[in-house]
Amino acid sequence: IIKKFLYSDQEIFLRELISNAVDATTKIKTLASKGEYKEELGDLTIEVILDQEQKTLTIHDKGIGMTEEEVMKYLNQVAFSSAQEFLEKYKDDAGIIGHFGLGFYSAFMVATKVDAVTKSYQSDSTGVTWSCEGNPEYTLEENDKTTRGTDMVLHIGEDSAEFLEEDRIQQLLDKYCKFLPIPIQFGMKTETIFEGEGEEQEEKEVEVPNIINTPDPIWKKTPSDLSDDDYRDFYNQLYPYSAPPLFWIHLNIDYPFNLTGILYFPKLNNQLELQKNKIQLYSNQVYVTDDVQQIVPEFLTLLHGVIDSPDIPLNVSRSYLQSDSNVRKITGYISKKVSDKLHELFKNDRENVEEKWKDLGVFVKYGMISDDKFYDRALKFALLRNVDGEHATIEEYKEKVKESQTDKHNRIIFIYSNNPTDQGSLIQRAKTYGYDVLEFDQVLDNHFMQQLEHKLGDATFVRIDSDTLDNLVQKDEEKESVLSEAEQETVKTSFEGAVKGHVGVTVQLKPLSPDDFPAMITRPEFLRRMKEMQALQGMQFGDFPDSYNLIVNSNHPLVADRLLKAEDEEAREALATHLFHLALLNQQMLKGEALTAFVEKNLSLLK
Repeated sequence: IIKKFLYSDQEIFLRELISNAVDATTKIKTLASKGEYKEELGDLTIEVILDQEQKTLTIHDKGIGMTEEEVMKYLNQVAFSSAQEFLEKYKDDAGIIGHFGLGFYSAFMVATKVDAVTKSYQSDSTGVTWSCEGNPEYTLEENDKTTRGTDMVLHIGEDSAEFLEEDRIQQLLDKYCKFLPIPIQFGMKTETIFEGEGEEQEEKEVEVPNIINTPDPIWKKTPSDLSDDDYRDFYNQLYPYSAPPLFWIHLNIDYPFNLTGILYFPKLNNQLELQKNKIQLYSNQVYVTDDVQQIVPEFLTLLHGVIDSPDIPLNVSRSYLQSDSNVRKITGYISKKVSDKLHELFKNDRENVEEKWKDLGVFVKYGMISDDKFYDRALKFALLRNVDGEHATIEEYKEKVKESQTDKHNRIIFIYSNNPTDQGSLIQRAKTYGYDVLEFDQVLDNHFMQQLEHKLGDATFVRIDSDTLDNLVQKDEEKESVLSEAEQETVKTSFEGAVKGHVGVTVQLKPLSPDDFPAMITRPEFLRRMKEMQALQGMQFGDFPDSYNLIVNSNHPLVADRLLKAEDEEAREALATHLFHLALLNQQMLKGEALTAFVEKNLSLLK
């Protein structure tokens, strides 16, 4: 049952046994603080001892120990943890007790035999040794142990030989025990010290205990006692190869549940590979998991850091979270704490927030898309950035563009570019119309603008290449074409011949200003946006070929005069093809052989 059903991962046996040793050590400290244990506590370091010759792994503690009666009671009654009885006696100190049973029995996942060599702290007790090979049979006999505490000796089985390797044990200690509240020693290590002074100073190598954990991690400390460097150093300890974090939030709450931790906003190097599972969940400083999606709101799983809470419900093996009202409260608290912190940063240091918005905005947009309560809070600090690098909140931006970018339906048109470099010529012409152009070039932006359109009601997003500049913000006035209907049909026929062989191109004639381009490429906003959003989600529609419009300006001299005066249809189609290629070139869409042919043709005209 233990091997197949209770524990999801064999390696956690070490976490469970060391956690038991920590519990036993914490108990003796509590008894001493209450005057119920009057002897010297001494060095309380827990030792992990590997003996490759004997094929044993021992966890040695100097904790409360057990009497013969307690061994019978606790080791022979599965799922009964001594912590439960201790908790009844010391209810006010509930925080020091692990609320898990069965931890001891995880030893049998890797051991063919387990010896529990123990002696109680009680002055009249004698040492006893309990031995079992993982079946209902066991032996219990007295031993000559003279000091309080327990040695759990695991005789490692052949199929678990990896746990006799020093590197493997060190790896597990680093993973599960890095922040346990009692010092954990695993062997010795060599350190260099300096003796003497001045010219007589000498280096000397000495052997010192290899303490693998930090018993007092910074998330347990008061924020006012910590510097920015403390937070950065801790981040570097957790993620040694990562860029420095943008911001951090120190969580600390004791009602209606107990929770501490630090959440970091990381710098995202590649927004297409948003890495989750970077938040580590601890229970009383014991590592549990990095899968925290039930505790942390979905959008905050992009953050890094640590959450520690004894009140998070886990199953008997601590490997899976269990749903209850506490989890929902914790999720809501974390979301609110993050939004409050971001609002505070925005109010106190807006310039710093704007400077880091390229990275920070990913988290905020994700939150506004996926969490309505966070959306409402984030309206105070969520920023829009234009192509000139200027930032504004959503309400500030609406006021800024209301006059120049409100259409005939009384909607405010938010014009945006997804690639300011490639769309540079369109952006420059848009500015001559008095338009402001936003920069929306992140992976979540299609979903974000969809959410804003839904929530705001009076705003619409259009990409700068989705229509002609005259038509991006539709007004009542309409221009008339200088061409007759017959002439328009002739022009359209020529351009349809020019685009023959190009899948998804639709030719449209529009009477634009003579100063506009003679021909331009536009991509319908709705279809293109849906295609991009579904491609992001891996849906089939995202694989459909691109569709776009070739808008022909019937009022441009090259069309209204030059093309119509061409000597024959072949000449008209040649000019139409040239204008089509110029439109493609303007959108960075003329590539490969087509681009080479275009350049060669232009060179031939110059000869």
